[in-house]
Amino acid sequence: MKRLQPGDPDYPALLDVVPAPPALWVRGALVADDALAVAIVGSRRPTPYGLEVAERLAAELAARGVTIVSGLARGIDAAAHRGALAAGGRTLAVLGCGIDRVYPWEHRALARAVETQGALVSQFAPGVPARPGHFPARNRTLAGLALGVLVVEAAEHSGALITAGFAGDLGREMFAIPGRISSELSAGTNRLIQDGAKLVTCWQDIVSELPEPWRRAVRSTGANERAPARPNMESDEGRMLKLLTPDEPQHIEQLIARAGLDAGRAAATLVALELGGWARQLSGQRWVSITAGARRA
Repeated sequence: MKRLQPGDPDYPALLDVVPAPPALWVRGALVADDALAVAIVGSRRPTPYGLEVAERLAAELAARGVTIVSGLARGIDAAAHRGALAAGGRTLAVLGCGIDRVYPWEHRALARAVETQGALVSQFAPGVPARPGHFPARNRTLAGLALGVLVVEAAEHSGALITAGFAGDLGREMFAIPGRISSELSAGTNRLIQDGAKLVTCWQDIVSELPEPWRRAVRSTGANERAPARPNMESDEGRMLKLLTPDEPQHIEQLIARAGLDAGRAAATLVALELGGWARQLSGQRWVSITAGARRA
């Protein structure tokens, strides 16, 4: 068990660039590749169809190198973790209690498996029990750890919709599984689609909406040893790279203003450049480009 502060080398890159990122307690291991992540959330009382869809999509994404983020709750969350584990992929569970506790208690075996094949993450100190007031903050952290949030089944006022709302606020992608108009558990997801969330029928629908560097990472599994291609200079990554220099650090707020991107999109773009070996984040959310010689080193 360890504690990470924003700015620490092992602190999650995607979460480090959101406003007011929390300190985290971690059991297991967080790795750089976890920045290629999709959150899957939904009802605690799903239909068999919802469980099957969540587990299948999690497995298909995890098998292609996408880390699955969820909340270890009953229902859709547990199915998402199990799908990722079954595919041999990575998964992160964001808790609404202290890192030394498991909620719900019956998921303690699942929590051990997640810790072995990913990490348990909490912003709450050890010993703190799960309380209703913790979950909105937990949901914001969950959304911040992912490039996008997929809601599988959710009623009109589900907590999963709060997570999707945080994703939108952070500039991350929102995805939803459509459902029957007569089903209470489809009311929330159908509403998300009406409000602009991407309708998802397969894993490709999710990958197609990710920024270009992340799409390349999914398609080229097993090819991480190859030197990354220079970003297309007309893409978000290329335009951002033009603004960076190796010797004049720029604060993220300055880069957001100069790039003309919303905060969430700019943050995801900078993280993509960092993982591709083209940029580096310094202390105080300042960024520089990396020279060719430094990349080869």
